[in-house]
Amino acid sequence: MSVTESVLAEIRRGADEILLEDELIERLKIGKPLRIKAGFDPTAPDLHLGHTVLLNKMRQLQDLGHEICFLIGDFTGMIGDPTGKNVTRKPLSPEQIKANARTYEEQVFKILDPDKTRIMFNSKWMGAMSAADLVQLASRYTVARMLERDDFSKRYKSGQSIAIHEFLYPVVQGYDSVAMEADMELGGTDQKFNLLVGRELQKQYGQKPQVVLTMPLLEGLDGVKKMSKSLDNYIGISEAPGEMFGKLMSISDELMWRYFELLSFRPLAEIAELKEAVAAGRNPRDVKFELAREIIARFHDEASAEQAQAEFIARFQKGALPEEIPEVELDSAGTGGMPIANLLKEAGLTASTSDALRMIRQGAVKIEGEKVSEPKLVVDPGSHRIYQVGKRRFARVNLK
Repeated sequence: MSVTESVLAEIRRGADEILLEDELIERLKIGKPLRIKAGFDPTAPDLHLGHTVLLNKMRQLQDLGHEICFLIGDFTGMIGDPTGKNVTRKPLSPEQIKANARTYEEQVFKILDPDKTRIMFNSKWMGAMSAADLVQLASRYTVARMLERDDFSKRYKSGQSIAIHEFLYPVVQGYDSVAMEADMELGGTDQKFNLLVGRELQKQYGQKPQVVLTMPLLEGLDGVKKMSKSLDNYIGISEAPGEMFGKLMSISDELMWRYFELLSFRPLAEIAELKEAVAAGRNPRDVKFELAREIIARFHDEASAEQAQAEFIARFQKGALPEEIPEVELDSAGTGGMPIANLLKEAGLTASTSDALRMIRQGAVKIEGEKVSEPKLVVDPGSHRIYQVGKRRFARVNLK
């Protein structure tokens, strides 16, 4: 395997698409480090594991010797990314943006090497633009091209409003690539349109167009929708080790392999060996322990990871957690949640709601190993937790 092929194999790991791979190969053959851009709008103060899919790829590229530019979209954050939205998104205030940006700077270095990472803000060049400059930039892309974007197209056809400033978002993100002279831009699959706008604008400004690498969106704890704080199916990278460990242990055995692929730094061959071991009879719970320890050690330390596992095992009474836990999907029917007694009945853990209430009063009901003491507890939609009634009844419940 040539150097270029081995590097390509690492770059392809977990990637959904590389546009255009031939261009990437040409740049790699030159031997000059690539300037790699990934942008994050500071729309919330905390990053979660879904964000780290891109950060992990950046670290891989950083370890290959390339120049990593972590772009904080403090200007684009004030516009609001319309991607995937069916309504106009409310922009954040400059104060919110600044506060969130500070936390991003602190958190990204849990993955990226601070000595080899350039932190950049797009307000540096966008804030310096005059109104005339912005109009001139907007003239480089047409409304017809904007309406090719799936979410804009759907909103337009259904008669939902699209504000003019939303059209500016892809243009400004694309111009960031011009200002940074990016060789490659990383983004989620939902960002493909915006990343390609960057290629187009670079051509118009006389630059060699960037290579686009898209990464899949990481499913949240429910295993269905992408990880999101608003859906409460996320694992924050600043959460306590025990909380992170419990959430990671709650994911399904099938989803575990997706997390290994996108979040683990283990070699792909090693992950394949773990899959074979599980197929041959190894308890998938023990493999999930390894995943949880690796991730927690990354964002905390090895000692915290070991302690979190010990506490998790103790919480489930050293082996009380069965090897196979049935998966149950329930629908809250848009009511904003489901009373715990109803959930236990619908999940088949109790014969009736009155039976569920009786078990709660007896202290026989646990969620993630923690005893439930509130009979009127309402479980929020989007939760994905292990429920236990007595010593033998378990269910991993995904409440939609």
